[in-house]
Amino acid sequence: MKKRAAIIVLDSVGIGYLPDAKEFNDIGAHTLGHVYAHRGMKIPNMLAMGLGNIENSLLPRVKFPEAAYGRSLEVTKAKDTTSGHWEMAGFPMEVPFRTYPNGFPQELMDEFERRVGRGTLGNEVASGTEIIQRLGDMHVLTGKLIVYTSADSVFQIAAHEEVVPLNELYRYCEIAREMLVGEHLVGRVIARPFIGGNGKYTRTENRRDYALAPMKETILDKISEKGMDVIGIGKIEDIFAHRGITTVDHTKNNPDGIEATIKYLKAGKGDFIFTNLVDTDMLYGHRNDPEGYAKALEYFDAKLPEIRRSMTKDDMLIITADHGCDPCYPGTDHTREYIPILAVIGRGKRADLGTRKSFADIGATVYEYLTGEKWCCGESFLDKLV
Repeated sequence: MKKRAAIIVLDSVGIGYLPDAKEFNDIGAHTLGHVYAHRGMKIPNMLAMGLGNIENSLLPRVKFPEAAYGRSLEVTKAKDTTSGHWEMAGFPMEVPFRTYPNGFPQELMDEFERRVGRGTLGNEVASGTEIIQRLGDMHVLTGKLIVYTSADSVFQIAAHEEVVPLNELYRYCEIAREMLVGEHLVGRVIARPFIGGNGKYTRTENRRDYALAPMKETILDKISEKGMDVIGIGKIEDIFAHRGITTVDHTKNNPDGIEATIKYLKAGKGDFIFTNLVDTDMLYGHRNDPEGYAKALEYFDAKLPEIRRSMTKDDMLIITADHGCDPCYPGTDHTREYIPILAVIGRGKRADLGTRKSFADIGATVYEYLTGEKWCCGESFLDKLV
């Protein structure tokens, strides 16, 4: 049997604030612990693998974990999706993306409006669900685009699908993506279409992310160059600007992402399967909804046995996250947290991975397993899995 590896990213499922969280105003954040404390979660399968055995997990421990377990620091001075995934794939950023806590400079907005031929509303730090309720009626009346950001490096454009057709909104995002480099290096431009009327609006699943291509090679690049099939599920293709991915399955929610992962595993397809499950972040973390967050994790946990049954004895599975987004913490932004790591090959080997020094350890482990070679950064923990 050929060796395969799968990384499943539970988007924003942090496991306690990092030592430098004070710099990000995130002291006290603990996504997993606070969601569990909210009402307890039925996640027996992840607990059996050792999720609660991770240092400071605030979750129940088991006596004999079924997998390797640990947590990781983030080297990149950020707490966004793009930098988290890039570091995980073997590219920690030395200079993080820019953020705009006071909105974007007026000259930048003037140029954007000139290029797209429309005015804008907002230009502030805001919750996406809140700002469309507040400015949605004015947008529908005037056709002006709603532009907003967050504590993360994002330029988000919200528009009603009946006011601004999707292809037009996507074109505006492409224009913004071309502009937001150099002095104004922004991690992602995000299309945020919505529907509804009369002050009651709902975002649709037609979101699209426009990320920069990584400035250095990632393990995706090198694995695909070696003729292996790299499958990107969910928003992985957007995060890596389509680079290093040979098969794309752009699922829009967790159930579809989980089913796609199972489908490829069962079919024996792909050498490296990279899945992002976004609902925990997009639907529940940013909306301060611990109940919904808990249900999403319970749904994934219930599907975990099927995921593992779909794998062979030579398949590696790593379950992790990319940052935090504590729904019980003040504000609606990402939180600067450790990420959990659960790792197993076949039936698994028990091991405490401790606290890793970089998300890049995950990429280094996958790369060594698939190629037999060392990656340029990060420290592989493959020896603890085999």
